[in-house]
Amino acid sequence: MQGTEAAVVSDRLCFQTRALTKVYGSGHSAVHALRGVDLDLPERELVVLLGASGSGKSTLLNILGGLDRPTSGQLWFRGDELTGASQRELTQYRRRHVGFVFQFYNLMASLTARENVALVTEIAENPLSPDEALAIVGLEERVDHFPSQLSGGEQQRVAIARAIAKQPSVLLCDEPTGALDSATGIRVLEALRDVNTKMGATTLLITHNAVVADMADRVVICADGAIKEQRRNEARIDPKDLSW
Repeated sequence: MQGTEAAVVSDRLCFQTRALTKVYGSGHSAVHALRGVDLDLPERELVVLLGASGSGKSTLLNILGGLDRPTSGQLWFRGDELTGASQRELTQYRRRHVGFVFQFYNLMASLTARENVALVTEIAENPLSPDEALAIVGLEERVDHFPSQLSGGEQQRVAIARAIAKQPSVLLCDEPTGALDSATGIRVLEALRDVNTKMGATTLLITHNAVVADMADRVVICADGAIKEQRRNEARIDPKDLSW
């Protein structure tokens, strides 16, 4: 880790960023996806990132997860700087510490729920068993079902089980309820809440649905590639009490 005058780096925070930028392209066609993002995220929190399409929230999530690199600025994970990490080091970071959940489930149609989760447990250092991971998201009775035999919400919960099976330090979720109706989406949000509470994984959840922010410890509002606002909720609302 390199020293910096821009921030007091703390290993008690999960993530810190300073002056983080991301530019795609160059010249007149350049797209400034991030414009100097400063962010401190404590360990174990459930954080909701809100913003319209193009606000930079997915770009920020991908950089935090080691899937993309910033154009400039600095990023620390638990006090260790990631901005100068090699591709191999980023791969190890993702493997050891990060679980991803996306809007589309990316399950293997020819594999059962248990077998889809096992794809991760076979390469993880200290994994849960597939059955343990599926039980956490309430699918212990569906472990032998194929994706075509599961509802959309159940498929998303299999995807969450796959992400948490390696016991990640961080769970990054990009619109995990975007393709679901409200009732099904609430079941998925309950699963994410349980993972955050029971496993202590720092959880970042991107959504365009402002109602979801009420279940978070912290809300980060993105606009035009910058952090427009941050706030902490005094109390987290149970997902079952959300409605949209």
